[in-house]
Amino acid sequence: MNASHEAGPVLPVVPEDVHGTRRVVLFGPPGSGKTTAAGALGRRLGLPVLRLAPRPQDAQVSCAGLLELALALQALPAARELTAGLDEATDQPGPPDGAGSALRLRRQTAALLRDAPPMTLVVDNAQWLDPASAAVLGWALRLTPDLPVIAAERTWRPETGGHWSGEDAYAVRIPPLTAPQVATLLSPYRLAPREVTRIHTHSGGNPALALALADASRPLPDRDGGSESALPPTARRLVGEWLGTVSEEVKELLTFAALDDRRDLDLLSALAGPAAESLLAEAEAAALIDLQQPGGTVRFTASAIGTELVARQPGHARRLLHARLAEASRDSVRRDRHTALAADADDPRSARHAARAAARARQRGDHALAAELSLLAAQRTPHDNGDLLIERALTAVRDASHYGDLPRGRAAAGLILGHDTTPAQRVDALVALIDASGRHLHSADELFADALHAAAGRPDLTAQILIRQSIWANVNEGNPHQACALAGRATALAETAGDTTTTVMALTMQARLQRVLGHPDAATTLARALSLPRAASIPVNGTPQHLAARHALFDDRPEEARTALLPLLVEAERTGDAEATVDILRSLAEADLRAGRCARALDHAHRAQALTDVTALSPSPACYTSALVEGTAGRTDLALLHARRGVDTARQEDNKVFLSRNLYALGHLLLTTGRPKEALEALVEVRTLEELQQVHDPFVLRWHPELAETLVALGHLDRAQSLLDDTRRTAVDLGRHTVLPPLERAQALLDAARGDYDTAARRLTDAAEHLRPLPLERGRTLLALSHTERRGRRRASARTAAQSTADLFAAHQAYPWAETAAHTLRRLEAAPTDDNAHPRLTSAEQRCAELAAAGTSNRDIATTLTVSVKTVEATLTRVYRKLGLHSRVQLAHTVTPSHQHTSDPPGRLQEPPGSVAYRAKTSGLHHGSSEPLPTNP
Repeated sequence: MNASHEAGPVLPVVPEDVHGTRRVVLFGPPGSGKTTAAGALGRRLGLPVLRLAPRPQDAQVSCAGLLELALALQALPAARELTAGLDEATDQPGPPDGAGSALRLRRQTAALLRDAPPMTLVVDNAQWLDPASAAVLGWALRLTPDLPVIAAERTWRPETGGHWSGEDAYAVRIPPLTAPQVATLLSPYRLAPREVTRIHTHSGGNPALALALADASRPLPDRDGGSESALPPTARRLVGEWLGTVSEEVKELLTFAALDDRRDLDLLSALAGPAAESLLAEAEAAALIDLQQPGGTVRFTASAIGTELVARQPGHARRLLHARLAEASRDSVRRDRHTALAADADDPRSARHAARAAARARQRGDHALAAELSLLAAQRTPHDNGDLLIERALTAVRDASHYGDLPRGRAAAGLILGHDTTPAQRVDALVALIDASGRHLHSADELFADALHAAAGRPDLTAQILIRQSIWANVNEGNPHQACALAGRATALAETAGDTTTTVMALTMQARLQRVLGHPDAATTLARALSLPRAASIPVNGTPQHLAARHALFDDRPEEARTALLPLLVEAERTGDAEATVDILRSLAEADLRAGRCARALDHAHRAQALTDVTALSPSPACYTSALVEGTAGRTDLALLHARRGVDTARQEDNKVFLSRNLYALGHLLLTTGRPKEALEALVEVRTLEELQQVHDPFVLRWHPELAETLVALGHLDRAQSLLDDTRRTAVDLGRHTVLPPLERAQALLDAARGDYDTAARRLTDAAEHLRPLPLERGRTLLALSHTERRGRRRASARTAAQSTADLFAAHQAYPWAETAAHTLRRLEAAPTDDNAHPRLTSAEQRCAELAAAGTSNRDIATTLTVSVKTVEATLTRVYRKLGLHSRVQLAHTVTPSHQHTSDPPGRLQEPPGSVAYRAKTSGLHHGSSEPLPTNP
């Protein structure tokens, strides 16, 4: 199977230092891309490639490889001599590798290689090169050290000794494809990001296996060994070839590992005895497992390996293996798991074992195991014991919901819906299934209709369904007005029924949406929810306490938010609710970042992302937070990857809320890395989405200052002013006064772009004073002040502001911005103080002057900059006045034309290429923008 497929080439990574190495051994499992890598490396060497490709049957035919070599070069006399020698050796009695024949074949092979034209010899599938040919070739290659040789084979352990191609052969294990590479490879299939992620995990980045899984019409297994026929035939064949590279003893030990959910090394050693170490080493050499795991565990490099090993075992054999695992296990919960799986499915005792083990797993926080065991307990409960079956199935749905295990949630809900149940039980099952589905909910209308029918007019049950409909309307339909109305109806029905728990949930949802819509009753509604008793059954991220913490974060009270969030995190982790834990971690990351605790923010963001990636949760929320935190405190390149992944996932899932947020993060990062045109595209889409969703409160997602700064950077000054005026009026009307300083910063940049540096500096100084409780926002503002003072030729003030900025960002570990501020400060300190230096041009003036100096007409300048001709004329008038010029001829001698712009014109401060400040400056920006802002309430 070709790894390039229809998506274009997706090449394995081969180290650059291989170039110039004469002998290279590429090794990796079947389907890993060795052939593709060998071809690419051969082309990189720039010589014609002679390719030998022995097959499995050739391995048993002595000198088959030498014959293939001779036939490939048969035009040469030396090749004909080698062919004759092989024929003669075959006709003689005795083995062809006897002393006389061997010496003659070595001489003839060496002569052929010396006489061959310049080439690169590629031996593909070298594991099937017969031993006689390998020995002769190895001897002949020692005499032709300048001949490049690339061997590709499935397994080789460089530490065991030299290779036949040369003792100094450079060994390269073909690495698996990364998640983005797999996404590119599978792009023709138009799969959802979640499905691509599952295929990447299941294939382990093996390109041929990934394509085989994508081609399959049947779904992938949800966990290793989750389905006996989970792998399609092509995938089974590939995995079978891979497993064929190791001994039967290794496969038996790996089958034990596949059946154990933890894959403990100590357990495997107890089962295999003294041979365990060598068997595991053989499996690791074949790239089947990774032994470098924390906690003394084994990981299959592709989870499909475990699936295939389990599928090969018939039911009775599998039960016997589980029995042996139960005997050897020292962990009581896992011993109960194996005991239950070793029993006959019809044995009611196995259901009790599974239920008991699930409860103990839940108590100690192993919620993935709890989800598996609670479903097993429900499935093995006798159907004639209806009440117990329903109870266990509901528990299984809730366990699956907490861990984001949608397939198990659906399986457990099916047990309930297929049984004779009460309305309350059916609604419980459907609501739990909706909660487990999260943003992956399909056929939502039918599911909600079924649930409302099952509610049979009961107000308490109907209210529970309406709350979920409200969430769906807000997140997936982008209609907060409808969502708020549904939450209001749910509140009324729950109060009528006297259901306090549902009332709290409904009021919390209603307050959330009222805040989004800028409704004046939002605080009152939230206060009502907080006044009611707290029910343990409400998910932590759905409590009014969490919403109150979010609102404190929106209102720039990060310390208050953090104090409220920490106990909620403890509770979410204790209950094992993965989605709630991710939400609380995200909120903590944002609160810490706004308070300037960058290291803690990174830790919380990393934990949220890691938990998301090991569950079935949507990646878009965690990606949004990771993008903002990484962009401020970590690496901008990683931040951009997170933002783009979040955008792609939200589009696939039709999640309007987090599409806006990830687009905002993407636009913010593009702006700060010097790509304002791309940033404008993303931020304008954010504005469109927010308007369609009727989001009125500018505190919910603070895209307004970012868009205004982008418009200023691109010279759209009137549009920027209009946006700032509208946002300022809304903020004042809603009493959101703490949003005004960032708007004032954007207004100051607009003033500076118009040449009014004094007003800009006053605005920035006042804004920085108001932002003292928010150190990173204050740092942004001081950095903008430094640039503004420098433009106004007040270098002493510019240095003071830059020094304060550098100290502030460094103290708070905002590393990208600390670097930018430090570069700015160094340049200011090194800059000459020549009073005859040209006045500073604004970014818009600079671009316009450069184009005019290159001889571009006013009309073409207007087209290039997407402004009117009158704006160009007015801008050039200001340029002439500032520089004391009277004609374009003088301008051409003063300003470097745009088409050959290699250095900054007089009066323009240079930054080191590659720095954040340089990228921002060359895009028309002269300050950083890095502060993460609140997400949806």
